[in-house]
Amino acid sequence: MFNTKNFSPRQLAGYTALMIAIPVALGIYFFDPEWWVALIAFLLVLAGSYALILFTLQRFIYRKIKLIYKFIYQTKASKREEFYYKNILPQKSIDEVRQDVEFWAEQKKKEIEILQANEAFRKEFLQNLSHELKTPIFAIQGYVDTLLGGAIENQELSTKFLNNTSKNITRLVNLLNDLDEITRLESGEQVLYKQHFIIQELIREVFDSLSLLASKKGIKLNIKKGCEFPITVFADKEKIRQVIINLTDNAIKYGKINGNVTASAYLTDEKHVLVEISDDGIGIAEEHIPRISERFYRTDAARSRKEGGSGLGLAICKHIIEAHGQRMHVRSKPDVGTTFGFILQRKKD
Repeated sequence: MFNTKNFSPRQLAGYTALMIAIPVALGIYFFDPEWWVALIAFLLVLAGSYALILFTLQRFIYRKIKLIYKFIYQTKASKREEFYYKNILPQKSIDEVRQDVEFWAEQKKKEIEILQANEAFRKEFLQNLSHELKTPIFAIQGYVDTLLGGAIENQELSTKFLNNTSKNITRLVNLLNDLDEITRLESGEQVLYKQHFIIQELIREVFDSLSLLASKKGIKLNIKKGCEFPITVFADKEKIRQVIINLTDNAIKYGKINGNVTASAYLTDEKHVLVEISDDGIGIAEEHIPRISERFYRTDAARSRKEGGSGLGLAICKHIIEAHGQRMHVRSKPDVGTTFGFILQRKKD
């Protein structure tokens, strides 16, 4: 038995016409046993049925399918597409057409899901940005209104309010600078100025600059034993400095009192170096890890905002490392600690 599932319209018309012509010819031969009469009847019925069935398929079925294809691609057909519609499409089976439509539907479904995810991300980003901007602005407005309301006459109080206003302005400026930085990184406008430098020396410089902040929590900043041997990398030194500052600053903020922040550098092969910054602090829950490098994403909104920062630090780190052709990775466990790492080129090719 033939499988008619993958028949083209012409094949289907021919097969159907044959199935009609054979019993008609046999019936005529049964009543008038003249072979030539049966043969003529067979040929006439075969030709007539074939023409009628093919016309019906092309006129009422494949013409609709052609419209469906045009609707799918939503464009005025080019000469190439018209050739496809006239010559290739009619050769396709209904099953092949179904597969094409299902493939198109699956593509559109994925596109819709991406658009929905992007829309949700956009809304979340705008909400977070609005919150990050409103917090310092409302604080500044409150201090200024209070001063204008008469508090300016009180020297001690006015000095305190002006200091707080200055801190919020600094926070606002830092936020805008970070937004400008991440915009340039995402657009590819940020040029990398690569050079050779010793990664341990840069880490020590960063640790020295943040030592006062760490000392307030009794946190020790150190390079892991066995990783002190100088390793030269080829990268944008100032951009990598920014990455190490952001990662170390986060490690201090969310590290435990009297804890440790440890840096390490390993040769993974002759061409690459793995750099890691680890802490023994509060850690990150597993469900948050895939999203921590998103702009303004906070695992604990209340606690994170209390600690300060723009919420863009990890996003900036991610884009800087990706600009170097690598990816940032993270390992973390609640109440155990967190390790951020990235790969750098060891030397210029």
